[in-house]
Amino acid sequence: MYEGVVQDLIDELGRLPGVGPKSAQRIAFHLLQAEPVDVRRLADVLIEVKARVKFCSICFNVSEDEQCRICRDERRDPSVLCVVEEYKDVVAIERTREFRGRYHVLGGAISPIDGIGPDQLHVKELLPRLADGTVTEVILATDPNLEGEATATYLTRLLSPMGLRVTRLASGLPVGGDLEYADEVTLGRAFAGRRSAQ
Repeated sequence: MYEGVVQDLIDELGRLPGVGPKSAQRIAFHLLQAEPVDVRRLADVLIEVKARVKFCSICFNVSEDEQCRICRDERRDPSVLCVVEEYKDVVAIERTREFRGRYHVLGGAISPIDGIGPDQLHVKELLPRLADGTVTEVILATDPNLEGEATATYLTRLLSPMGLRVTRLASGLPVGGDLEYADEVTLGRAFAGRRSAQ
């Protein structure tokens, strides 16, 4: 334990996701040794991000404007909507350059153990986006874990009666992986999602 403001800094850094006590301590001491101008620049960016960045009024992606660049882009295919858990998932999908539709960010996944149900997510905002018939396919791109599966199952049941094509991202073995190291769920999905070898 350190005293005063140093411990306060370590404690605050330790509250960040993915930053454990040792990492928080390393970052704190890095900041203590950094030039004051560098620390001021970091502090200014943090304050500016909180002041300027908001969530898109349509899809809930991060944006500095009322609508994000993807929702404003008229070249995107409005008939295909990809539903993701978090805005960082949008970035991951965009990096592939394979998807040219639009997005809807739920803001998390259904997790009863954490007290998160559909009402805590942007599910109710999704339904009006599908009402006018423009969207013909909804791709559920939730994480392949228990919470993501629960969310995808819930959305499938909710959206299927609307006459939409509801699809799920394929999942299975990673390129370069070994069968012997694959867990049962991954291997099972790989068999279920198999395709022609031609």
